[in-house]
Amino acid sequence: MREGKDKVAEIIAQAEKRGQQIIEDAKVQARLEADKVVAGAKAEIEQEAARVKESLRERVAELAVAGAEKILRREVDVRAHAEMLSTIKQDL
Repeated sequence: MREGKDKVAEIIAQAEKRGQQIIEDAKVQARLEADKVVAGAKAEIEQEAARVKESLRERVAELAVAGAEKILRREVDVRAHAEMLSTIKQDL
């Protein structure tokens, strides 16, 4: 009878130990998965930031060109421009 109780106690102890090992393994796997998710999210954020920066650069360039066009349209005298073109034409 005593031998049977010892065997049952041993089986229970092994089951508890195995249960704890399963829990620890699950925690490790969860941490690894969480790390992967975080790394993926960081990479996605960096890519999005790069896209936004590039878009901003393009927009700034467009605004600079548009501003330059407006300035040149106001400042260029049609007669002076025609004279410059005529001089260049004669030099050629």
